[in-house]
Amino acid sequence: MALSNLQYESIIKGYEQTRDVNRRLLEERREYVYRHIPDFEELETSVGSIALAHTRSLLEGDGAAPTDIHSSFMEIASRKRALLREAGLPEDYLEPIYTCPDCRDTGYVTGSDGLKEKCHCFRRQELALLYEQSNIQNIIKEENFSTLSYEYYQGEDLARFQKAVQISVNFVKDFGQDYRNLFFYGTVGTGKSFLSGCIAGELLKQGHSVIYFSSSGLFDTLARYSFDTKSKETLYNFYKDLYNCDLVIIDDLGTEVTNSFVASQLFACLNERHLRRKACIISTNLSLEELRDRYSDRVFSRITSNYTLCKLTGPDVRMYKKRTANAFNI
Repeated sequence: MALSNLQYESIIKGYEQTRDVNRRLLEERREYVYRHIPDFEELETSVGSIALAHTRSLLEGDGAAPTDIHSSFMEIASRKRALLREAGLPEDYLEPIYTCPDCRDTGYVTGSDGLKEKCHCFRRQELALLYEQSNIQNIIKEENFSTLSYEYYQGEDLARFQKAVQISVNFVKDFGQDYRNLFFYGTVGTGKSFLSGCIAGELLKQGHSVIYFSSSGLFDTLARYSFDTKSKETLYNFYKDLYNCDLVIIDDLGTEVTNSFVASQLFACLNERHLRRKACIISTNLSLEELRDRYSDRVFSRITSNYTLCKLTGPDVRMYKKRTANAFNI
């Protein structure tokens, strides 16, 4: 899949707006410093005069001029940093501001081959546009670690949920350093999709690329591209994104119409991402026995051997909230 011209232009325009905002912020900071630290502006103004004087010395044959000007600029820079510190400001207060320091808000970085390539922040936006992440965006607006509550669980159910929350927090904390996969399973409405959304929201804020699919949506998309001879390139690009993005979330595994095509595609996804050490989160209402019976032995083996299994049990929180809301509306 590829961005349309309109989608590409919307991303580039977003970078332009980000640079404009950051330039205005930097200018506001500079004006603040000039108002409150008069000596600072004098130092910055002196740079031009010093440069001109040293240029004249160089033209007159002074061989020490390059060394002298370097020493002068270093001294000025040191005095400016000292003035900022004395005013209670960080030394880099007037350095250029970038929302993404890696690409400096251009969307592109230089790769190991010396060629320009899309920055991770560009890829994150690209994936969001290509795969209509509307569901995960809606989830993370309402459901995140800050809205997490233990009030719906008791006893063993509470202990399981608390353990799953801690595993999820550690997953985010160690992401990119410690390769892990998560498998949330158990009864309906116990927080499996909620925890997936919490993790996705935190990683998206950190700039990681996340692709979210309902199980039925993922396999419907794969089938549509696989059986359309005109979509070979689209299928290739889809696989590339599916296998290489930082995190894939497959929600509600088992709700799709399962057949040999689905089982083989699921194994291919899990296996390829494991080989590339790319994280995956799966949630399902299936038990482990149902998982083994429904899919191939190798899918079952891949999940049980390479995923942290988190079993969640208890009341259906969604239904509980709905009943409570209806009671208040009576």
